[in-house]
Amino acid sequence: SGLKYNFDFYCGYSPERISPGADKYSLENVVKVTSGSTLEVADDIDRMYQKIIKAGTYKAPSIKVAEAAKVVENTQRDVNIALMNELSMMFDKMKIDTSEVLEAAKTKWNFLDFKPGLVGGHCIGVDPYYLLHKSEEMGYKPTLLHSSRSINNKVASFIVEKTKELLSSTDKVISESSVLILGYTFKENCSDTRNTKVKDIYDGLLRSSCRVSIFDPYLLPDSDNNFINSPFESDQKYDAIIVAVAHNEFLNYTIADFNQLTKGKLVLLDLKGIYEKSTWKF
Repeated sequence: SGLKYNFDFYCGYSPERISPGADKYSLENVVKVTSGSTLEVADDIDRMYQKIIKAGTYKAPSIKVAEAAKVVENTQRDVNIALMNELSMMFDKMKIDTSEVLEAAKTKWNFLDFKPGLVGGHCIGVDPYYLLHKSEEMGYKPTLLHSSRSINNKVASFIVEKTKELLSSTDKVISESSVLILGYTFKENCSDTRNTKVKDIYDGLLRSSCRVSIFDPYLLPDSDNNFINSPFESDQKYDAIIVAVAHNEFLNYTIADFNQLTKGKLVLLDLKGIYEKSTWKF
């Protein structure tokens, strides 16, 4: 266009901090990081946001700092969840209940209360790659970030193998087994399916020749992709049930409810640690 940056036009930037499904953390209730391409623009942008953000604003010294802060927020969560995921997979081999370990550990005042789980969505599972790419472009290869991404990306396949192991332990033939997955969105109480790792579990079970049905109260039934209405509305029975997402609608389900849906002995994989008497918790 021939226009000159910071002469003919300017740039203001503020990274998002919206969390889908978390109404408590709405736009106006979360501190807003602001920045601008010049000091004057940064002041203008900050004043604009101060008018609508009840929680207040934080004016970063540059656009680079504001964006780096956003990426670090999500990368920190990715790394901490990766630690929990690795511990959970380790403790599974040791026959130790991870949830019991974490309950004991968090009695220490400075223990960080993270839990294992699937890492999907458009932020936590994506933002570390921006940092990795730029860092490697500048000549530094981060090892921790790479390891965290690798750990979190293999959780779905671990769940698939665990499902098959539990099915076999009840003398069920994997290729003849039917599995119900409860929840498909990348997090609870929202309809967002971007980068959901439940899809990886679904695909892995299909590759193992299992018959798979999915029920998610936030998504419409779709027979072409095996999305069903509430499983309690049909006579279909399942060999295994995987609770993948902690939607509020699932919290009041009981073991008796699951037994209604099950062929023979209940195989219940509780990825979110909701139910006391599940077969297996992640």
